[in-house]
Amino acid sequence: MRATLILSLFAASLAHAGWGDYIENREISLGADGIDSLDIESRSGSLQVQGSDSADEILVTAIIQVDEGDDEKAQEYIEERLVLTLDKDGDKAELKGYFEDGFWGDSGSVRLEVVVPSRFGLDVDDSSGSIRIDDVLGDIDIDDSSGSIKMNNVGGNIGIVDSSGSIDVDGVGSDIVIEDGSGSIKLRDVQGSVVVDDGSGSISVKGVGKNLTIEDDGSGSFTYSDVQGEVRDNS
Repeated sequence: MRATLILSLFAASLAHAGWGDYIENREISLGADGIDSLDIESRSGSLQVQGSDSADEILVTAIIQVDEGDDEKAQEYIEERLVLTLDKDGDKAELKGYFEDGFWGDSGSVRLEVVVPSRFGLDVDDSSGSIRIDDVLGDIDIDDSSGSIKMNNVGGNIGIVDSSGSIDVDGVGSDIVIEDGSGSIKLRDVQGSVVVDDGSGSISVKGVGKNLTIEDDGSGSFTYSDVQGEVRDNS
């Protein structure tokens, strides 16, 4: 069902991220009672998720940018094409933040800054733009087409499917599985096991509580240290 949204338009003025770009900020929130996880769909623009022990709601700030210097035209485009919703569905919440056409060009981008209770899990479907996740302690699944991924103090079990872009993860509470097309991978301080299937790019792993398995290291260097379990290189 659709939960009640608190929609606050706190800036709707012409700004200059680039010459002539129109920028508008919006804030939406949803109480976290009875919710264990957040699904996020983002198509263009960066995504940042911060876990907080004191948070009792999901708070989203959306920075909306349109490549149009005319206020009226930009606002019309936002009204016609922007998807920005935060709904409750059983024990999970669903956040969507993107323009319907999903391209940069003459459309725009939606940058999402999200605060959630640290106990939450995440399921992220992202087309382009960087992803950063900090202090989120539930299970996390990421399906990403392009853009860097950086995480600190996370999980739960972590699953990442990434087409391109670097991956940098420091501090994982359980296991991590990565399927990566291209881009460097750096992993540090993983309490559980690590499984990596990589097309190209360097792999660096330091500090693994259980086993380290490389299904395919493609092209690029592979280095590791401080692995408590077995190291298996199946490539």
